[in-house]
Amino acid sequence: MIQSDAGPLPAAVDELWWRRAELGPADTEARAVVVSAVDMLDSGKARVAEVSRTGEVVVDERARRAVMLAFRVLGLARSQVGDFHHRDRVPLKASVEGVRVVPGAIARWGSYLAPGVVLMPSFVDIGAHVDEGSTVGAWASIGPCAQIGRNVHLSGGVGVGETGGREGAEDHRATGEPPRTVPAIVEDGALIGGRAVIADGARVGRGAVVGAGTVLAGSTPVVDARTGEELERGRVPDWCVAAGGTRWRDFPGGTFGLRCVLVLERLREGHRPGRAELDRILHG
Repeated sequence: MIQSDAGPLPAAVDELWWRRAELGPADTEARAVVVSAVDMLDSGKARVAEVSRTGEVVVDERARRAVMLAFRVLGLARSQVGDFHHRDRVPLKASVEGVRVVPGAIARWGSYLAPGVVLMPSFVDIGAHVDEGSTVGAWASIGPCAQIGRNVHLSGGVGVGETGGREGAEDHRATGEPPRTVPAIVEDGALIGGRAVIADGARVGRGAVVGAGTVLAGSTPVVDARTGEELERGRVPDWCVAAGGTRWRDFPGGTFGLRCVLVLERLREGHRPGRAELDRILHG
């Protein structure tokens, strides 16, 4: 991970961050700075994280600070959508031009939805970035600052990143810094099977297929099932099929299975396996 404050957001965000304990909804000047910064995330002019041309994840700490400061400077406000009443600090997105939003879908202000995105009844949190042509399946959740690439398919019930709504924004006073975990990242063309979880700190590579029910955290061992080689933890490689697995370990109390992710097969770049081929790979 590369940390950077060189993004397009104003340096005033940093000054507010260092005195955030003093801030509140009554601070109109601070609120104006934070709202302007989060507006840039909302429009896609800035983003919390992205994968560089060299394949490294670059995190804009200033952008992440702006997301967390929003919970300091925004007061609770009532809103209504049809018969549904809400009371929250973060409003819903006001503009979803070119995005298909199925009734029941929720996208918070500060999230970016590119043209061609499809939202089934689902949840997209502040700071998240969903790129062109991606589909967010029914009851899927994209947590704060999670990054979804182009033409990604998130199946029903998938969880990407933390989904608590606050990203622990007011719970990091002890360290004085935002969490150092890299936001969850799903790269271009990936397919995530139903009920899978891609937690903060985890990364799914381009064109990868992740089987249903798989849980991938930043510390999850990733193992090549063909060779037994242990790969980079928390990262599913590009163009492969992966699924949740178990590794057995001996403890003083007995032998127990610990969760891992198995890379079952490597794919030819650009090849998306059909249902029959996936069934063969995942289920034998």
